Amino acid sequence: MTITRFAPSPTGWLHIGNLRAALFNYAIARQNGGEFVLRIDDTDAERSKEEYVEGVKEDLTWLGFTWDRIERQSERMERYEIAKQRLIEMGRLYECFETPTELDLKRKKQLNMGKPPVYDRAALSLTEAEKDALRAERGSHWRFKLDHERIEWTDGIIGDISIDASSVSDPVLFKNGGQILYTLASVVDDIEMNITDVVRGSDHVTNTATQIQIMHALGGTPPRFAHHSLLTGPQGEALSKRLGTLALRDLRKSGIAPQAILSLMARLGSSDPVELRATIEEVIAGFDISKFGSAPTKFDAEDLGPLTARHLATLDHADVADTIAAAGVPAELAEPFWKVVRDNISTLADVAGWWELFRDGATPLVADEDREFIVQAFGMLGNPPYTQDTWGEWTAQAKAETGRKGRGLFMPLRKAVTGRERGPEMADVMPLLQVKPSLD
Repeated sequence: MTITRFAPSPTGWLHIGNLRAALFNYAIARQNGGEFVLRIDDTDAERSKEEYVEGVKEDLTWLGFTWDRIERQSERMERYEIAKQRLIEMGRLYECFETPTELDLKRKKQLNMGKPPVYDRAALSLTEAEKDALRAERGSHWRFKLDHERIEWTDGIIGDISIDASSVSDPVLFKNGGQILYTLASVVDDIEMNITDVVRGSDHVTNTATQIQIMHALGGTPPRFAHHSLLTGPQGEALSKRLGTLALRDLRKSGIAPQAILSLMARLGSSDPVELRATIEEVIAGFDISKFGSAPTKFDAEDLGPLTARHLATLDHADVADTIAAAGVPAELAEPFWKVVRDNISTLADVAGWWELFRDGATPLVADEDREFIVQAFGMLGNPPYTQDTWGEWTAQAKAETGRKGRGLFMPLRKAVTGRERGPEMADVMPLLQVKPSLD
């Protein structure tokens, strides 16, 4: 059975970059009738917070994800300790004592000599007495001893990959103080949870190589790996510094539709065009990982607005009734209100602004050359309630009495009534106005 997983760390809110891995793994599981595991990587007790765990669940649920089971790494610490002891007994895990400063100096020295900054395995030559003394003085960390051979696999996106293990530092699996790092915890979980497919960012390629060796050492079978391209900003700039502003919870609060996010992320970086889909099931049905490339992928949050607008235009009043009610729209006006504004909003957050305009009146947009005409026209308009016929009757009278016609008649009135140059049909707007338009 196909089994995939999404393993976020609950040390912050999910962002658009996290979603890419989640969606790809989810699509593979659901397309193959398999299982999708939500695995919370909460081994960092100091930085992990329960509010972020709940945030992960809320964001994924909002987007339409379901998971077959949830696992927490903090509840599996015994399994990692067992793996640690096995690797020590096999001679594949060894204790090291360098401080971060010492390691940094070693790296700089190697770079100055034109050598790759690879850990020199100095700890392997220490005597037991030296180890005891260093351990008492500064503590220690543990590294996995790589076999210096080529590590090869066929990546689901990049293709054939071959990495010389001698060009990579032996990875640290346990920090000073005993905290287990992601590298080993993920390997143990992938083996014991029978994970068959893993999709993650291309920044994990070297990490994948070392994890393949660790899996083999523990007697496991590596899953099929695929590494998607990293997202950049619209100009190719690094997106990492902006990810905090692209949290899914913030996009949700700004009114971006989940359908817009899913539709964009399921095609961005692939050879297929972005197509708006109404449900996550439709998004998955059209997903094909083989069509994705390895080149950096440009992401522009501005693209989510038009997609959201297109989605909203397809919705009925019943789909957004709660949002309209929350904006204060009276029940008897809710349905006609939605029919008027749904083609003129980018996100649901715009609903409140439209109702405020209808309820309180707009700040008129009037050019100097039109002011006298607007004053005269406003004097011809009675008080609300208005009807579907009000606009036609009013503009006909204004045309007859002022001689204005065409764009010179209709545009100044639209701008004066709504404060906008474009929007819904004015015949539909007039019945929703709760106050008479005024220049005051």
